[in-house]
Amino acid sequence: MLKTIALLLLAAVALLLAYAATRPDTFRVERSRVIGAPPDRVFGLIHDLRQFNTWNPYERKDPALKGEYSATTTGPGARYAWRSDKVGTGSLEIVEAVAPHRVDMKLDFVAPFEAHNRAEFTLQPEGAQATRVTWALQGPVPYLAKIAHLFFNMDRMVGRDFEDGLAHLQAVAMAAPKPAP
Repeated sequence: MLKTIALLLLAAVALLLAYAATRPDTFRVERSRVIGAPPDRVFGLIHDLRQFNTWNPYERKDPALKGEYSATTTGPGARYAWRSDKVGTGSLEIVEAVAPHRVDMKLDFVAPFEAHNRAEFTLQPEGAQATRVTWALQGPVPYLAKIAHLFFNMDRMVGRDFEDGLAHLQAVAMAAPKPAP
């Protein structure tokens, strides 16, 4: 009887590992929100890493987070690195920016696990005073991550953070002083 149970458990683990191997090699998480501010204003809150961190949901998760900016904080080459017990250790770097339409970032984690992903912000005008902001994250999924993704829904976990961040981006953009006519 014990031998049968052990064989069934072994078969179940083997099936789970085989199924994990069939999962996609890449992931993409994406969320959008219409923000009641023009693209230029919203772009500035993403393109400048100091402004970015005023609404960044990961920055707010750990008040003890230790962050360090590079010499430049705006545009391609701007870099920010952090260490945190709650959100890990890593860095992000703006690799491309097309004002006021897109900002692409390289996102590298070293702890609690190593990951190398791309974050992309696209901004589309929605009328004269609104912008649709889409925040996307994409990257490779190594085999061990495929196994973890069977138990943890990455889209739901990261997506909630993106929704929170976009809501705070809206609050910051709406509070920003409006230019004089």
